[in-house]
Amino acid sequence: MQLPKFIDVYKGLISTSSISSTDPSWDEGNSQVIELLADWLRQMSFEVDVVEVEKGKCNLIAKRGQGEGGLLLAGHTDTVPFDQGQWNFDPHALTEANNRFYGLGTADMKGFFAFIIEAVKNIDWQNQTKPLYILATCDEETTMLGARHFTDEAPIQPDYCIIGEPTSLVPIRGHKGHVANAIRVTGKSGHSSDPALGVNAIEIMHEVMYALMQLKNKLVKEYHHPGFAIPSPTLNLGHIHGGDSANRICGCCELHYDVRPLPGISLDGLDNMLQGALKEVKAKWPNRIEIRPLHEPIPGYECSQDDSFVSGMETICEMNSETVNYCTEAPFLQQLCPTLVLGPGSIDQAHQPDEFLAFEFIDPTINILSKAIRQYCF
Repeated sequence: MQLPKFIDVYKGLISTSSISSTDPSWDEGNSQVIELLADWLRQMSFEVDVVEVEKGKCNLIAKRGQGEGGLLLAGHTDTVPFDQGQWNFDPHALTEANNRFYGLGTADMKGFFAFIIEAVKNIDWQNQTKPLYILATCDEETTMLGARHFTDEAPIQPDYCIIGEPTSLVPIRGHKGHVANAIRVTGKSGHSSDPALGVNAIEIMHEVMYALMQLKNKLVKEYHHPGFAIPSPTLNLGHIHGGDSANRICGCCELHYDVRPLPGISLDGLDNMLQGALKEVKAKWPNRIEIRPLHEPIPGYECSQDDSFVSGMETICEMNSETVNYCTEAPFLQQLCPTLVLGPGSIDQAHQPDEFLAFEFIDPTINILSKAIRQYCF
């Protein structure tokens, strides 16, 4: 049996579009990519289970070997949309140029599965004592639907997990979470010549923003993690819109903001702090302030620096582990087992026109994955 070539796997992954988006005009699902992976992995003697989480949205769980524990190699198969007209290469084709692979998903992160398959081909499976698992998820770029579903179902219990997001092959042991909300103030419009005719939503929003700035200061004062370059939670007021004319009392104003909580700050606890910060202004303006999430909140994540898995992967990578500020599926998979984020390519390429993965990552990535499989499955 002829196993798939590395370049052919890479080309197949990139040329099979799998955009996920909250905009239905962009959203495609990932079922075709999952079908490709399932076919390749079955050719390589993996037991493969495909689970349709929602229509057109699938997770794949593959297993080779028997026993308890083992290693899970994980990643997402969806990509973000691309900027029309800003790419110099076809985003849905693998282009080799400048000692790089160009294409949507080359770094973030469909290409990682080509590295997994190549590493598996190099393994002598005699004397395997623990299983190797491969997890391919859906909708990481939007709702984390695949990782949430997998964790809730927990069909396997590996010893350790590696998520192949682009980290330039630096082991990442922790990152902050992400909470993004919209606050909508509903006032009452009227002619600006007589303020008594209405309720100005912008003025109420001013009080809301003051309360949020107080919360921002509270987060900085009360929470600190020396393992992060930015050691406190951050709160950012990112977007605001209200009113329609200078001579009308503003009837509606909406603010979008985000918080990046540290590991250890619970999402419920953060929500309680938000409600507490807005308690007085909501009491002053009953039924005029509405809060809704812009997406499902993502908690912070941390794998203990003292865990043997961290030190083991630091040895394999010949590099110390670090923390980052962006989000991954790690908070969910960490619920099952110690988890590290580690993969080829730079995070600077994520969500960018002309996304690429430099050829310099090819051999080191295959080498690291091969060593990790041997260490944790044999």
